[in-house]
Amino acid sequence: MWIVVIAWLYVAVTMSLAEATSPQGTVLGALITFVFYGVGPLALVMYLLGARNRRKARRKAEAGERRRYVASLAESAESAAKADAGSLPAGDAVAPEGKEP
Repeated sequence: MWIVVIAWLYVAVTMSLAEATSPQGTVLGALITFVFYGVGPLALVMYLLGARNRRKARRKAEAGERRRYVASLAESAESAAKADAGSLPAGDAVAPEGKEP
């Protein structure tokens, strides 16, 4: 794929040089030619061709995030189970009405 990029830029640079060195051409015209015939279309094509790789990277990051979330849930469940390791029933946090603790 990179050979196509290099070839496209070579053609765009050649067109720009032809524009800049011709008797009726200007350097501004050469710059505009390079940007609109070379860099612009090439950037668009490279962006579109990179969509698949960006999608894969995003899915991989989401899967890693999901795994970390599930691991943290499992860890919190284990710590909750360890906190009640005595197998005793939980006592009332609030004393019943009319009785002092």
